[in-house]
Amino acid sequence: MSATSEKQPETTTGDSDGQEAAKSDGHTRVTVFVALAANLVIAVAKAVGGIFAGSPALLSEAAHSVADSLNEVFLLAALSRSRRPPDARHPFGYGKERFFWSLLAAVGIFVMGGCFSFFQGFEAIKGGAEEKFSGYIAGLIVLGVAFVAEGISLIRAVRQAHRQGEGVGDVEDPALRTVLAEDGTAVLGVTFAAVGMVLHMLTGQAVWEGCASILIGALLVYVAYRLGRDARDQLIGEAADPELTGRIRELLRAQPEIDSVEALFTMKTGIDSALVAARIDLVPGMDSEEVEEVAVRIKRSVAEMFPEAGQIFLDVTDRDHTGHDHTERAAHESPAATGERGGA
Repeated sequence: MSATSEKQPETTTGDSDGQEAAKSDGHTRVTVFVALAANLVIAVAKAVGGIFAGSPALLSEAAHSVADSLNEVFLLAALSRSRRPPDARHPFGYGKERFFWSLLAAVGIFVMGGCFSFFQGFEAIKGGAEEKFSGYIAGLIVLGVAFVAEGISLIRAVRQAHRQGEGVGDVEDPALRTVLAEDGTAVLGVTFAAVGMVLHMLTGQAVWEGCASILIGALLVYVAYRLGRDARDQLIGEAADPELTGRIRELLRAQPEIDSVEALFTMKTGIDSALVAARIDLVPGMDSEEVEEVAVRIKRSVAEMFPEAGQIFLDVTDRDHTGHDHTERAAHESPAATGERGGA
C-alpha cells in the first residue's frame, strides 16, 4: 500500500512569489502595450503606403503588422487570465493559459503574416508591378518609420529580458518571448522589404519585391513554427529543468529514511509554477507517526530547493526485502494517505 502526500506553498513564500510574479507581469504588460501601439500605427502606415505605392513588399509588411497587433491582444488576454487562482474545476490553476494564447499567436503569425506574404510575393513575380518615383519615396519613408518604431519596441523587450536575468534565447515567459520574436522578425522584415523596393526602383523589375515578400513569408512561417512548437511542448506537459530534477532526486536519495526513489516526475503548470510527484520506498519498520514526520520534512526540503513547486506529492511505501508492506495500516491512518495537507 502507499501513502500519498500533497504540499501547498507556505503563505509567506506564496505571497512573496505572488508579488514578484505580479511585478514581472506588470513589466511584460507594458512591453506588450508598447508593441501593440507600435504595430497598430505601423500597420496603418504600411497599408496606406503600400496601396499608394503599389508595393507588394510593403503590403506584406502591413499584413505582418496586423498579425502582430492581433497577437498582442492574445498576449494581453494571457497575462490576465493565467494568474487566476485555482478552483474546483482547475485545481492546478490557470498557468497554462499563457501557453495556449501563445499558441494562438503563433497560428496568427503563420496565417495572417506568412501566408499573405507568400501570396503577395507570387503575385508580384507573376504579374509584375509599376511604381512612380513618388511611390518609392513614400514606401521607403514608411519603412524607415516602421524600422525605428519596431526597433524601439525590440530594445524594450530585450532590456526586460536582461532585467529578469534571462538571455534573449532563454526567456521563459511565452508572452515576452513572442514579443521578442515578433519585433525581431519585424526589423528583419522591414529590412527585406526596403532592399526589395530599392532594387525594384533601380532595375524596374518587380521580381525583387516579390522575392522580398517571399523571404518575409518564410521568416514568419519559421518563427510561427518555433513559437508553436514551444507552446505545444508546454501545453502537453513539459517537465521541469532536467538539472533541477536531478538535484531533487539526489536530495531524496540522501534522506536516511528513504531506501530508494522508485520514480520522480515533474511538470510545468505555468511559467513560474510546477508539480513534483515522487514514489519513494522507505526503510522497514516505521510507524504511522514516523511516516508522517518524514513526509513533512521531505516536502519542506523539496519546497526550499524548488520554490516554484506549487504542489508536491509523495507516494510513500515501507517494504521489507520480501515485498511485504509494513505500513499498510499506517498508510490508511496517516493524514498523507487521506490527502490532508500538511508540512511545508
